[in-house]
Amino acid sequence: MSGLSRLRNMFRVPDLRNKIIFTILIVGVYRVGSHIPVPYVDFAAIQKLRDASKGTGGVVAFLDVFSGGAITNVAVFFLGIMPYITASIIMQLLGVVIPKLEEWQNEGQTGQKKITQWTRYLTVALALVQSTGFVFALKSGNAGLFGISGIRLPQGLALIPHFTAWRAILIVITWTAGTAMVMWLGELITQRGIGNGMSILIFASVVSRLPFQGSQVYSQGSPIQFSVIMLIAIGMIVSIVAVESGQRRIPVQFAKRVVGRRMYGGQSTYIPLKVNQSGVIPVIFASSLLSFPALIANVAPWKGVKSFVNANLVNSSTWFYIGAYALLIVFFAYFYTAIAFNPAQQADIIRKQGGFIPGIRPGPPTEKYLAKVLNRITLPGSLFLMVIALVPFLVLKFWHITQFPFGGTSLLITVGVALETMKQIDSQLMMRNYEGFLR
Repeated sequence: MSGLSRLRNMFRVPDLRNKIIFTILIVGVYRVGSHIPVPYVDFAAIQKLRDASKGTGGVVAFLDVFSGGAITNVAVFFLGIMPYITASIIMQLLGVVIPKLEEWQNEGQTGQKKITQWTRYLTVALALVQSTGFVFALKSGNAGLFGISGIRLPQGLALIPHFTAWRAILIVITWTAGTAMVMWLGELITQRGIGNGMSILIFASVVSRLPFQGSQVYSQGSPIQFSVIMLIAIGMIVSIVAVESGQRRIPVQFAKRVVGRRMYGGQSTYIPLKVNQSGVIPVIFASSLLSFPALIANVAPWKGVKSFVNANLVNSSTWFYIGAYALLIVFFAYFYTAIAFNPAQQADIIRKQGGFIPGIRPGPPTEKYLAKVLNRITLPGSLFLMVIALVPFLVLKFWHITQFPFGGTSLLITVGVALETMKQIDSQLMMRNYEGFLR
């Protein structure tokens, strides 16, 4: 009954209830847009090509997970949220090397607005490039994007019948506008709904594909294999919750000081450093980065690049893809943690507030200590992300099951986003003296 009472508490608070309902409505609009097809594309021909691939994965299979089936439906929201994710990666990478972006990052909310605006511009530009790449892939009937190489369309079967430049331009504009609308819907959820908008949309997309992917695993494997995979998934969910909740608490003591006639300080607190400080961001960044070259290869004129990409990056079951995926996850875990937590800034804040870590001198020694602790806990956190992301790859590769190639990524996203959203709901309930979900 306690779970039901907590669920009722969510809808007793008018402000929180309105936010939840608004979020559900926006997700509903997003799901509708994932089923409205664009004009001039032969949907039946695409289904025949996908049937010929026998579910061997590929870039489209990856993007289809994050678009919630919009790719298999050739829908208006074809590209989903992936151009925005790629743009965010690029902007964060450029923030390290471009002084102006670094200056904006240090300006607080004003600088963040400027970075967000340029991220939007870059998202639209990337959507144009990716849409163009997909249009050319559909025109040429490139089956490599669907996870199979060396297979061409049957004679007389065209994905875009009567292909013309104007039809291609219309499709590209439609997909680009769809990406811009998805980005706007995500920002609406962040501003007026509950949780992070982009994460909620990704969560909705991934969850909507789980029943279909589970049925595909069951159809390809035996009941015993399906049961083992489900047990592995349950174990992964439990471990994800445990690691996401794990943190290293660094004690901070504040010295007593007299201001006027009153005494302040003399109390203790702690800095919570999560074991997985970066959340699911490294997995999403790594997956997005590996999918981008396969889309560019459709437009690039270099045959050597095309053959290399088709052989190593299109099919997610190749050892090159798995190795690159693992290294990128570890890299982005360290990279994003370095951006999210600045030891020098934190040490300066502690010093200005008259605090210190017991046994550590304020200033540079505190900064070095925080950086050392952060590096130590980031390593197991990044290795954990890598193992969770790669276990489904390796298990399904060993059993030759190719229908569910992104199980680790899906579980990380669904569990991670669900925990973060529940924490936000908890914080709002506790502000009004209600018991939360995670208490």
